[in-house]
Amino acid sequence: MIKGIIFDFDGLIFDTETHQYHILQEMFSEYGSELPLGLWQNEVGTDGGFSPFHYMEQQIGKPVEHALLNRQYEEKFLSVLSKEKPRDGVIEYLQMAQELGLKVGLASSSSYRWVSGHLKNLELFDHFHCIRTSDHVEKVKPDPALYLQAAEGLELSPEACLVFEDSAHGATAAKRAGMSCVVVPNKITRTMKFGPVEHRLDSMADMPLRDLLDFVAAIKVK
Repeated sequence: MIKGIIFDFDGLIFDTETHQYHILQEMFSEYGSELPLGLWQNEVGTDGGFSPFHYMEQQIGKPVEHALLNRQYEEKFLSVLSKEKPRDGVIEYLQMAQELGLKVGLASSSSYRWVSGHLKNLELFDHFHCIRTSDHVEKVKPDPALYLQAAEGLELSPEACLVFEDSAHGATAAKRAGMSCVVVPNKITRTMKFGPVEHRLDSMADMPLRDLLDFVAAIKVK
């Protein structure tokens, strides 16, 4: 029986990832270069140490001003995010979880400052009983540590948790943690190759949480 749900953050609750890629792609275009989607997808949901502007230098064959580009990128990114809302269905899922008496956690490969700041701006912070981020583990996703710590914080076994993810790295982490997983990809991650998961949705708005829980429970019984 599912007693708790655990959300990813970037790209799942708040679609930072689509804006992030589009802004970088625009900046690459200004330098006569391109950031391949497949390459960028390798970094989504994890921290592989990839540097977009070092890659740009390799493509154009000359050095660029990293400090300037990073500043321009950050200004554009934060400006766009200031107008962004949660993805469709997220608020309804959080409200239904409360009505159903489910414990709600969050596990993100981003920093606690990043996650908590945006959750507070979105007025969603108080929905979560436990938040675990890159500040709490030595290895981020696809390592299962974040999800195992989130379950521990919720005082639940991994088997009692249902994870919501948008990336392949995140889904892998959830399954390695022994949890059920539903993927809700965004525009950047929808072409990723996901391993075995319990279900896939285009949007949380497509299926009420109560129905989804019944669906996952039926699969577990089988």
